[in-house]
Amino acid sequence: MVSEVDEFLGEMLPRQLAAEQALCRGDAEPWQGTWSQRDPVTLFGAAVTSRCGWDQVSSTIRGLANRFSDLHEYEFDLVAAGASNDLAYTVGLEHKTVVADAEPATYTLRVSHVYRREDGLWKIVHRHGDRVRLGSGTAEQPSAPRSAASVPSRTRAT
Repeated sequence: MVSEVDEFLGEMLPRQLAAEQALCRGDAEPWQGTWSQRDPVTLFGAAVTSRCGWDQVSSTIRGLANRFSDLHEYEFDLVAAGASNDLAYTVGLEHKTVVADAEPATYTLRVSHVYRREDGLWKIVHRHGDRVRLGSGTAEQPSAPRSAASVPSRTRAT
C-alpha cells in the first residue's frame, strides 16, 4: 500500500522540480502553474522580500524568471516530507549552477514548501528559501524521509 507521503511526493515532486528548472531557464509559466492562485499564498524568498497574496507572488515569479537565462546544473536533496489529508510539506536543498543577471552563479538554497490540495491537485501555498552559507552546518548529505523510500533523496537534472 502506498503511503500518503509517497503518493504526494510521486505526484508533486516531479512537477515541481521540472517547473523550478524551467524558472532557472527564464520560463515562469510552469513554476506559476505549481502554485495555488487562491489566497493565502506566501513567498519568503532568498533574493526578494516577503510576498503575500497571489498578485505579489506571481509578479515576483515573473521577475525572477526575467533574471535567469540558463541552467547548467540542478540537484535537489529532499530532507523531509509529510502529507496529511489536503496539506503537505517538503524541506530540502536546491543546488544550482545558473546564469542570473548575465553572470554565472553556483549556490545552494535551503527551501521549505507548504502545499494544499485543490480540486484533487497539489499546489504550493508557501515557499521559504534562503542561501546556505559556508560553515552553516549543511555539509552533511541529507537522506530521504523514511516514509518516502520510493522517491530518491537526490534528483539531478542538467
